[in-house]
Amino acid sequence: MVAVFLRWELSSERFGPVVRDALLAHGQDEALVTDADLTDEAANRLRRSVLAATRGYGEDRELFEFFADDVRWVWARLAPADLARVRYVEYSYWNELSGGSRLPLDAARQIGAGVRPWGVSNERFLHAARALARGERFPALILAGCSHDDLVCLEGHLRLTAHALAGFPTEVECLVGTSPALTRWAQ
Repeated sequence: MVAVFLRWELSSERFGPVVRDALLAHGQDEALVTDADLTDEAANRLRRSVLAATRGYGEDRELFEFFADDVRWVWARLAPADLARVRYVEYSYWNELSGGSRLPLDAARQIGAGVRPWGVSNERFLHAARALARGERFPALILAGCSHDDLVCLEGHLRLTAHALAGFPTEVECLVGTSPALTRWAQ
């Protein structure tokens, strides 16, 4: 999960520069993330350290506050109906965008109605939805929760929102982590 998370964050306009800075602070370049050798334990430790520095992984803070350390990760393809039930992470922006529900379909309705939390443009969501409509494929979402029936988006909120704007047209590949100990994180 750590390697996949960092790879997608590296391509993010918002988080990419932060990941690059953390890589440099650890004496590493992007290859640690883009060419990840998961059999190299030293490199795995470095990636965990970068994710800790950028998002609080393993340190019980920020995005990973209350995140369990016994999460079981599997690759899965989620059907549109299952994707529609995935909630955004508990965060003020996503709460506001979704009208408090944290559901991507509600966010899509809000975006369609012109709601712009804190004046932030919705163009990035609309652009991504248009890309989906043209047949572009996005990287896998990273989801986590207590069970496969109650998942929260850990990474890929923009992509999840684009799928909602497009009406969840297809199944989506996801890296899904579950643990009964995620109860507090997934609230």
